[in-house]
Amino acid sequence: MIEGLYSSSSYQGLQKMLDATVMRHEAIASNLANLETPNYKRIDVDTRFDAELSRAIGNGNSKDIARLEPRMVVDRTAIAANRDGNTVQLEKEMLSLQQNSMAHRMQTQFITGRLMKLKSAIQGKVG
Repeated sequence: MIEGLYSSSSYQGLQKMLDATVMRHEAIASNLANLETPNYKRIDVDTRFDAELSRAIGNGNSKDIARLEPRMVVDRTAIAANRDGNTVQLEKEMLSLQQNSMAHRMQTQFITGRLMKLKSAIQGKVG
């Protein structure tokens, strides 16, 4: 039973989403730290990751999900607002930080809920 929980495509997909959320948080922190660095290019998690993960979860193939890894890339869509060549915009980063924090909170609550159900089952409690 426990092995089935951890190997299910939905659980593995959630773990990968959490990995991407943590990586995105690191990218946002780096972007904010380099807000005034000339020629700094904004970074983010590769946008293709979300689509690939959604497709793999939809297929229900745990092996496809396990192979996926989020990675940081330069955001080619970001445009420099100033002449210094820096493509980081404070307002957008703060919005991304807020959205990413909410996603992280939701993902951790979902994982915690599943683990609490398992704990209740082990302890013989009816939920």
